[in-house]
Amino acid sequence: MKTWLITGTSRGFGREWTVAALERGDRVVATARNLDSLKDLEERHSESILALALDVTDRSSVFDVVRRGFEHFGRLDVVVNNAGYGQFGMIEELTEGELRDQIETNLFGALWVTQAALPFLREQGGGHIVQVSSIGGISAFPNIGAYHASKWALEGFSQALAQEVADFGIRVTVIEPGGFSTDWGGSSARHASPLPAYDGVRDKAAEFRRTRTQSQGDPSASARAVLKVIDSENPPLRVFFGDGPLQIATDDYESRLATWRAWESVSIEAQG
Repeated sequence: MKTWLITGTSRGFGREWTVAALERGDRVVATARNLDSLKDLEERHSESILALALDVTDRSSVFDVVRRGFEHFGRLDVVVNNAGYGQFGMIEELTEGELRDQIETNLFGALWVTQAALPFLREQGGGHIVQVSSIGGISAFPNIGAYHASKWALEGFSQALAQEVADFGIRVTVIEPGGFSTDWGGSSARHASPLPAYDGVRDKAAEFRRTRTQSQGDPSASARAVLKVIDSENPPLRVFFGDGPLQIATDDYESRLATWRAWESVSIEAQG
């Protein structure tokens, strides 16, 4: 039996993974801004679930909720940072508030939960931190620059974290999904006020996204995948979910390597 703490459990990956954990006999501290969608799970798994309201941007509340979850079940084995949303808008279109809100939720929210959980994981001698990133955490596309900024930063601190906590028996995995039938691009998304100058770029970006996500993954199937990652004796630092991200990453990294090599003489010249 494992004890999980999962953020953003009201829908999408968070909901599916909560259900999968409970149905196999694990225990879950399920957090969300609105707990109404968790009432059915509380009725079916009253002894195994602790539903707690949480806004991950409120650092003090995060530390309180993580502590309450640990004290309720006596340990935390898996901490999943899933809460987040997509901010659409060209870089020039984004307001300061929109950009700060995106970073506060997707980056700082995951950072606060990670910081709050680490003392408990160290004390018990191990645990597994799972960060939900995206193919957008290693590649980038027009009209979601704020989202990319949050996920690239999440990837960076998580790679550093993995090296910092390995000696404590704590594992870190960054999950990078491609297109899935979640609400990421729907009602949970936010949109900047469009500037007409970018209408053409926006249309191209929307068309590219449609072709990229024609075959969307099933969030319920992702639950089987996440359980395999959690149960692995040697879980990966990074893992794609879906059959599209690997090709995107391959093309992107091959292009980067080619550019770095082409400009290597200039790179060396800069050293003096």
